[in-house]
Amino acid sequence: MKVKNNLIIVLDLFRMEEVMQLLEEISGQINTVKVGYPLVLSEGLQSISKIKETFGFNIIADFKVADIPETNQKIAELTFDAGADAIITHGFVGRDSVQACLDTAGEHGGDIFLLTEMSHPGAEQFIQDVSLDIARMGVDMGLKNYVAPSTRLDRLEKIRKIVGDESFIISPGVGVQGGDPAKTLEFADALIVGRSIYAADNPQEALRSIIDGIEL
Repeated sequence: MKVKNNLIIVLDLFRMEEVMQLLEEISGQINTVKVGYPLVLSEGLQSISKIKETFGFNIIADFKVADIPETNQKIAELTFDAGADAIITHGFVGRDSVQACLDTAGEHGGDIFLLTEMSHPGAEQFIQDVSLDIARMGVDMGLKNYVAPSTRLDRLEKIRKIVGDESFIISPGVGVQGGDPAKTLEFADALIVGRSIYAADNPQEALRSIIDGIEL
């Protein structure tokens, strides 16, 4: 997946009108967005379809899929049918559950991103203890796409060493959560940015500021 300006924009808004207005403003500077539960639960899976049909962006569905294989398969099927290019899946539920998403992605010509460790403080309580094992499992499964936090660069660096330079890492936590864009890109391939853009008074200016910071 080629990500323009190394930036993935989070669309955690509730209304399609807001989403479409935001994307009209910033579409010239991005080509990849992340759609999660807030928008889909408010507007339905057709929100993914509309974004794809209107802008043609890469769409990563951030559903953090974490269920038994049969349920994961159904979630992934519906998500790819709606037009998503990739889906994020938790790894702590085990290899068989991840494999269900991977198999479904393959049937649709899509990808999965394996979530190794999250960016919020609570991730240190439980998931951090197994995040490196999740990354190793992904390597054993032949996965090439991962999610790892920008808020803990030491952890991001360790995950990069495990998955190797040929893998593609996207990293949340830049901006409001405190992750540094330039330092994160020393280990990650693309930044995931949300509130710093969609909650800004001038999203286009906020996005330009982040891009300028990366390019310095």
